[in-house]
Amino acid sequence: MAYTTIDDPSEYFQATLYTGSDNAGATKVVTNDGNSDLQPDWLWFKKRNGAVNHAIQDTSRGIGNGISSSSTGAEVNDDFGVTAISSDGFSVRENTSAAGVVNEGSMVCWQWKANGGTTTSHSSGSNGAEVASVYQVNDTAGFSIGTYTGAGGGTFNIAVYTGLSASCEAVIVKNRDAATDWAVGFGENITTSGSRYFSLNNTHAAQSVGANSGERQQGAVNVNSFGAGLFDLTSGGAGDNDIFEDGEKYVFYAFRSIQGYSKVGKYTGTNNADGQFVYTGFKPAWLMVKRVTDAGRAWVIHDNKQDPHNVTANRLDANVNDAQQSSGHFDFLSNGFKCRSTEGATNAASTYVYLAFAESPFVSSKGVPTTAR
Repeated sequence: MAYTTIDDPSEYFQATLYTGSDNAGATKVVTNDGNSDLQPDWLWFKKRNGAVNHAIQDTSRGIGNGISSSSTGAEVNDDFGVTAISSDGFSVRENTSAAGVVNEGSMVCWQWKANGGTTTSHSSGSNGAEVASVYQVNDTAGFSIGTYTGAGGGTFNIAVYTGLSASCEAVIVKNRDAATDWAVGFGENITTSGSRYFSLNNTHAAQSVGANSGERQQGAVNVNSFGAGLFDLTSGGAGDNDIFEDGEKYVFYAFRSIQGYSKVGKYTGTNNADGQFVYTGFKPAWLMVKRVTDAGRAWVIHDNKQDPHNVTANRLDANVNDAQQSSGHFDFLSNGFKCRSTEGATNAASTYVYLAFAESPFVSSKGVPTTAR
């Protein structure tokens, strides 16, 4: 029996804690401490002891180009972001832009490996309504980073190719040129076809096509509509659309579940502190959860470095600039996670979606089980 194809998840994902230099222009070299070296392609930073925006950079857009999950802001290019990527870490300089900070106070950086910044171009019209995309993919880890340019407004569907060999299960999209909401979509096996759309920067419940946010009509990111490796963008109707406005640039992060390493899924809460157990097939290193039905609930993130012991008390919320909070939401177990709170953001009698990555598989490819925390 094949339990996993990835025996050491730290080859593809790591959470790293470090202390920033705090001096304007100072450079900080950060080396990862996982079992394997990790040369990151997607880097997600957050200052833990201060209310500043999250900072997201990647090697597809080019290091130094920042966006923030806690902001609608367009991409910011400045001299104070990630300055270098190494074979097992990165270097940063002080960053005081709207795109967040990367070298100040107590920091966490969540890192994923794609393809070392090497991209592939995919032409438009290759499969019907596709727009051209440029992607770097790590199919082993079920992860792709890509960019595309919007093809116009109006009511229609377009597809974007990610390079993944199997169906996407979740995708995160951001307009790089304009101040618009992030778009997050999940596959039909995760949420219903009528309500699969979320925004990473706010607490909205799942929405259907046409929901209005501010001055721009929002469409929906629909997964699995066109086939393997594609996601579908559905127009929100008349007016500008924040997922494919003509001539504007976008970035996407696409995922599919990999046995023993990653999981895109859903669960139903119990409103009981001795709550639901959710099987993932691995001991989690990183977990992001969002309530589907009710507004006002955050995108809650826990990881194995901010709190290495159960209950995982320390959390950050992707949609706000708040400092680290202490809310004991989950136990991280050898084969999944268990709800340990009646908090509405994670364990009401409601449905939740989640994205999780492994510290170690439940059982290695050689049949060796992992230990619990």
